[in-house]
Amino acid sequence: MRKITNLILGAASLVALAGAAIQPVAAETQMRLSDVLPDSNFMVKNANKFAEAVKTATDGEVVITVNASGSLGFKGPDQLGAVRDGLIDMADINISQQVGINPLFGAEGVPFLVSSMDELRDYHAFLRPEFEKLAEQNNQKILYMVPSPAQYVYLNEKVDTIEGFRGITVRGADKNTVDIVTSIGMAGVVVPWGELLPALASGRVKGVATSATSGVDGKFWEFLKYIYPTNHTWGSNAVTINLDKWKSLSADDQAAIEKVAADLEPEFWEVSRQGDLSSIKTMTEHGMVIVPLSDELKAQIADRAKSVQDAYFERVPAALPIVEAYRASVGTN
Repeated sequence: MRKITNLILGAASLVALAGAAIQPVAAETQMRLSDVLPDSNFMVKNANKFAEAVKTATDGEVVITVNASGSLGFKGPDQLGAVRDGLIDMADINISQQVGINPLFGAEGVPFLVSSMDELRDYHAFLRPEFEKLAEQNNQKILYMVPSPAQYVYLNEKVDTIEGFRGITVRGADKNTVDIVTSIGMAGVVVPWGELLPALASGRVKGVATSATSGVDGKFWEFLKYIYPTNHTWGSNAVTINLDKWKSLSADDQAAIEKVAADLEPEFWEVSRQGDLSSIKTMTEHGMVIVPLSDELKAQIADRAKSVQDAYFERVPAALPIVEAYRASVGTN
């Protein structure tokens, strides 16, 4: 009887071992990446591509789940603090929205400092190291950065002179943008993305200052008519990871993730560049109209916005040496 019992127990053990052998191996590390932008936005698509590449590069040991549309409950200005405090593992952060934590995060948005994405890349050579220090001070690491496309102002009014902008309530994503549009004569107001469409529908805001890709995300043609290519400022998003989470990864996984980020970042910049062109095409196909600015109007706008530059450098003197170093490198004043 004992022999039969042992045979039965032995067979049961073999079955159990066989069952365990065919169970899928759980991922060693799973992380959530918070994004306030909708799934259709190119920044979210970039994040998803990054997550897939990380999974492949780490042989499935690191799995990142992108949670778009603010589904984890954080608004844009909350993202940096949420990663810092470990409330989320990773986030796609609008850098300029973090000026409440440190005003130097607004240095990318100095009005009319940079006129193209190529110039922005040159500026980043001086600026990004400072952003990386700020990220570390806030318990996180920047993995990659991607700029938003060129900036526009969207209105329902046809404007031909600087005075035509006066008093129009225009939404900006951050204080810097609000200061710029206010200097031009508009009534700037900060409105988080998640609250923008109700504000447009109710008439609480009459215009928006943002990129073309965001214009498509928000289906601005349902609320607004005219597109003004002001290109008044630049801004980037950074995908960051909580430092405690980062340090918990193996050295091999860290190296693999850094390589994925470095390899994909140039591609993501090009996605942004092309996103601008395709988004403008989409909006005009839906009946929106681009209103080119005359050279005189451009000069007047830039002249008024100079006060925002001066005020920013007075408020954030640490930004001035960065800007001066960049200007010296490209031979501008």
